Amino acid sequence: MSVRELVVLGTASQVPTRHRNHNGYLLRWDGEGILFDPGEGTQRQMLRAGVAAHDLNRICVTHFHGDHSLGLAGVIQRINLDKVPHEITAHYPRSGQRFFDRLRYATAYRETVGITEAPVAADGSLARANSYTLEARKLSHPVESYGYRIVEPDGRRMLPERLAAHGVKGPDVGRIQREGALGGVSLEDVSEVRRGQRFAFVMDTRLCEGVYALAEGCDMLVIESTFLDEDEELAVEHGHLTAGQAARVAREGGVRHLVLTHFSQRYTDPDEFERQARAAGYDGELTVAHDLLRVSVPKRR
Repeated sequence: MSVRELVVLGTASQVPTRHRNHNGYLLRWDGEGILFDPGEGTQRQMLRAGVAAHDLNRICVTHFHGDHSLGLAGVIQRINLDKVPHEITAHYPRSGQRFFDRLRYATAYRETVGITEAPVAADGSLARANSYTLEARKLSHPVESYGYRIVEPDGRRMLPERLAAHGVKGPDVGRIQREGALGGVSLEDVSEVRRGQRFAFVMDTRLCEGVYALAEGCDMLVIESTFLDEDEELAVEHGHLTAGQAARVAREGGVRHLVLTHFSQRYTDPDEFERQARAAGYDGELTVAHDLLRVSVPKRR
C-alpha cells in the first residue's frame, strides 16, 4: 500500500528548545523516504519517530546553516553503520560543497554505503523517480538556499458512465488505457485527467519568486514561519517569513494543506501562528507543526 505522509522530526529555528528539536522532516512517498534539512539531533529524533536509516533514499538540504545541516554527520554515519543496501542521493547547494564534505567526513568511520552527491546549482528538475520528479527553486536568504518540490506526473481517471455509453467493458478497459484508442473510441472519450500530487518544502527565505513557484498548486506546502507578523522587519532583515506571509503564499497558490514550522524560540504560544495564518485569509487545511507529528498528504480530489 502506498503511503504519502510527512514525519516531523524537529521544528525549531536556530536554537532548540525543551520541546522543539532542530529541523528535520521525512517525507514518505510511496516506497521512498526523502529526508529534508537534518539539523542537530535528527538521528535521535528518527529513533523516537520510528524512522530507520533503511527508510531513506534521498537527503535534501536547503542551505548550510547549522539548524538545517548539522545532523548530516550523524545521519550519514548511521546509514553506513546500518549498511543500508540501496543507493542514497544527497542534494544541497553546490556553493556549500565544502560544508557537505566536512559534515560527511566529520569523524572517522567505515564507509559501507555509496552516497551519490547531486548538488544544486540552478532552478529546475533534479531527478526523476518512478512516481515523481524532484525540482528545486532558488530562495532569498543570506546564504544560498533552495526549496524543493515533488511533482507526480498526471494520470487519467476512467469514467464508468462514459465507458458504458461507448460500450467499453471488461478487458477492453485495460486495452484502451494501454493503447489510447479502441474501435474508434479514444481514451479521452472515456476518461479525464487525474492531476498528479504536488508537495513543496520551503525553508529559510524572504518572499521571492521562488517561494511562489514552489507553492503553486501544491497539495501540501511545508514552509517556515519563523516570525509572527508584528516582527516582519526582523523577518526581512534575517531572510525569513512570518506566519501571515506564509499563509498568503499558500492562499494565492491554491495550497490544500499548509504546514507551518521553523519557529523562533522567542514565541511561546504556537496557536498565535494559526490565528495569524487564518487572519491572512488562508482557509484550507492548516497544521502548526510540532516534533514527532505525522501529517498525511491530502488524498486526490
